[in-house]
Amino acid sequence: MTITKKLTKHGNSLALIIERPILDLLGIDATTPLEVSSPDGTSIVITPVKNKSHQKRFSSSLKKINKKYGRALKRLAE
Repeated sequence: MTITKKLTKHGNSLALIIERPILDLLGIDATTPLEVSSPDGTSIVITPVKNKSHQKRFSSSLKKINKKYGRALKRLAE
């Protein structure tokens, strides 16, 4: 999805207004931490910061599943 936007003056800064449907689509609200990066120096990438506790639980669960069913899953993949 590509949308053309203009920046809005906000005090001494400029702001990018993101409409509600896009926020809802991405699961972002006013409390969501966002990571802003410029991988190539010519564009801006805004990404919601991943919940570290969720990542930890997911990794832990994945390790348990691999330990218990790893051999069977490997055989199924062949």
